[in-house]
Amino acid sequence: MPLKLLKNLTEACGVSGNEDEVRNLLHDAIAPYVDEIQVDPMGNLIAVKKGKEGYPRILLAAHMDEVGFMVKSIDDNGFVKFVPIGGIDERILISKVVQIGKNKVPGVIGAKAIHLQEPDERKKTLKPNQLYIDIGAKSKEEGEKLVKRGDYISFSSEYVEYGDQLVKAKALDDRVGCAILAEILKGHYASTIIAAFTVQEEIGLRGAGVAAYRTDPDIAIVIEGTTCYDVADIKEPDYITQLGHGPALSILDAASYSDKHIRNRLSRIAEKNNIKFQFKQGTAGGNDAGRIHLTKSGIPTATVSVPCRYIHSPVSVMHKQDFQNCIRWIELFLESIQKEEWIYES
Repeated sequence: MPLKLLKNLTEACGVSGNEDEVRNLLHDAIAPYVDEIQVDPMGNLIAVKKGKEGYPRILLAAHMDEVGFMVKSIDDNGFVKFVPIGGIDERILISKVVQIGKNKVPGVIGAKAIHLQEPDERKKTLKPNQLYIDIGAKSKEEGEKLVKRGDYISFSSEYVEYGDQLVKAKALDDRVGCAILAEILKGHYASTIIAAFTVQEEIGLRGAGVAAYRTDPDIAIVIEGTTCYDVADIKEPDYITQLGHGPALSILDAASYSDKHIRNRLSRIAEKNNIKFQFKQGTAGGNDAGRIHLTKSGIPTATVSVPCRYIHSPVSVMHKQDFQNCIRWIELFLESIQKEEWIYES
């Protein structure tokens, strides 16, 4: 079941630059369903499912990494100072539980108690350099026995299913895309499918460009977890996406402009097969499509996303139906491609 894999992926640690645990889980999950599998020098996990002659090579990409932190130093009292990796909302950091290093040493992000703060301090968001992680150590020497400089730090958060088909977990951006791509690889397609589970997306889309250059596909689809704003105090025109309204099809964002021919085909397939979907109503941010579509002489690329509330935080929320609809939608797209077909008809 793809949700079981999603649980394992979201509970794994995979801060940008340290995707090993996630990559190992995915390697084991997809190995029985692909013809080739390798890890490139950047750390991207790339798998190939060979198709028939005369059909296009299609790259499906999802990034393995998540936002997090890195140990900067340990002070004389055993508290860990840290720096952020990726874009994190600083307002949500205080009192969050984290795990550090290979041994997943537990810790809590702390700050000066509010009753000890000056009045003007209480009106400002504390910066990471004003915070620390309490790992229970009483001295620098004791702390250094548990963690060291350069250790990666991730939020500690369990996968939970709750409410009406909702899931809460950390790192749904983009473990949801990884789980979807792993499930898609179980199918049979005439086209050659290249699956790229990329690294370092959260710090500059770094792995995707390397993976696209290496594999040289004809077209690409990025599968992503995206912002969902259907929450309190937000008016419907500003929702961007909504939970339960289906996976979202992007038109453009700050990093890329989706290929209109791929986008049109995807929308026609969804309408023909009664697959609920929505258009992403926002242009901020970006994803691996930003690097993939500019690779070599250009790769026509589109992005399909699962709406997730509260991304880049210890807890994100998605709807199971959006997850399942995304799997089926991409499968139907791949099945629709015919031999020697010019895929870019309008």
